[in-house]
Amino acid sequence: MLFDDMEFGLYDKAEHKARKAFELYEEGKIPQALTELEAALDINPANSSWHFDKALALDTMNRFDDAIGEYEAALQLNPGDLEILNSLAVDYTRTGQYDLAIDTFEHIEQLDPSFEPCYCNRIITYTEMGQHDLAEQMFYLAQQINTDCALCYYNVGNSLFVRGQYKKAMCCWQRTAELEPSHPQINYRIAQACWAEGDCERAREHFLAELRANPGDVDVILDFGLFLLEVGDIEAAKEKFNRALELRDDFAAALFCLGEIAFNSGDYKQAVPLFNRAIKNDNTLTGPRYRLAQCAFMRGEMQEARKHLVSEVELEPEDTDALVSMASMLLEIGDIDLATHCLLRVVDLDCANADAYYYLGLITAMKGQFTDAAEFFAHTLDMRPEDVCALRDSAVVYLATGRLGDAAERIKKALSLANGDLQLKTLDHRVRAGQAMERIRDFLCRLRPRFAYRKSPR
Repeated sequence: MLFDDMEFGLYDKAEHKARKAFELYEEGKIPQALTELEAALDINPANSSWHFDKALALDTMNRFDDAIGEYEAALQLNPGDLEILNSLAVDYTRTGQYDLAIDTFEHIEQLDPSFEPCYCNRIITYTEMGQHDLAEQMFYLAQQINTDCALCYYNVGNSLFVRGQYKKAMCCWQRTAELEPSHPQINYRIAQACWAEGDCERAREHFLAELRANPGDVDVILDFGLFLLEVGDIEAAKEKFNRALELRDDFAAALFCLGEIAFNSGDYKQAVPLFNRAIKNDNTLTGPRYRLAQCAFMRGEMQEARKHLVSEVELEPEDTDALVSMASMLLEIGDIDLATHCLLRVVDLDCANADAYYYLGLITAMKGQFTDAAEFFAHTLDMRPEDVCALRDSAVVYLATGRLGDAAERIKKALSLANGDLQLKTLDHRVRAGQAMERIRDFLCRLRPRFAYRKSPR
């Protein structure tokens, strides 16, 4: 009897903690809610709903890997629950486990083909996988169940935006706004589509509409600042970046942007501390180390510049212009191997980057690999036929390998573009002299030697 009372008291306490967790969750006090749920589960770990609620709390804190464990625990206790399965599949997508996500969504479809979220959320998964035809297929399947799903329009809009179909994306997001005016960041997404389409006035209007609805969204404030930078409103952009820092003083991206403004205006003394603060607050942010390298390079501090460049390369940046610039600095410093690494990364990211092929041509020429150098310069000229530097340097390579006709052709075109260039004129003289010597050798080879026969004495 005493044991029964004790057991009831414990489970009653667990229920009380679970109810308290729900109240805290509703108030936005997620860490406190999580603590209460963990206490409830310590008493009764066999409650599927509490595992599910704990996973939702973890999702709110962006702890998706931990949330997956809780969803899986909830699913062991309640294997056929569609909401648990759907939430688990969403987190598989968030953590890049796309095969598991697709398998889980398909399992839901087998259990209940009318469960619309399994199609709606699969749009996101296929979009992230780059399988946009399947993303659209999921949209149309979801439409057969619910023609007015705001999230479906939002998700397929993302797929269209990624593919550069900005007008169609905008139409989808406007439909989302009609169906659900309070949908998170919907004006922001429309602003991005307008910006991409070059409709700056409408983009500005939607940025402002988003910030009126959510004035504390630092990501939107940052992007609005970048938009203002692009349209040339520097002071307004600075105000936005500073506003973001007022809301979050460790916001590394905003510090970097302010550093960029200072750097581009030539105020390096102000830029350097901002870049250093950005790195301190987020050591994974690409960009600040590259700029610090440029500052050190301009001061003639080559070892300092190289240190920053090495650190930047380790972050695997994807800005091809910055990577080419880094390679050019590394060439000046003398680190040919790291410069080559940067340029090959550029080619991986953008196989039509003429600058990358040009610098690879320089490097291979420096190594005496003239055939490869000629090929790299040829790639550059395929993309940029009037590149005087590539024409000149490919002529040098052809001259070194004895291909005087090709060298002359390159020089002729380069001189037509930059006739007053002294270096080109000097190279032209060398090519002409080489061709003259070649003609002389050809002439001598054509001469027939006359043999004098000694007559026999009689």
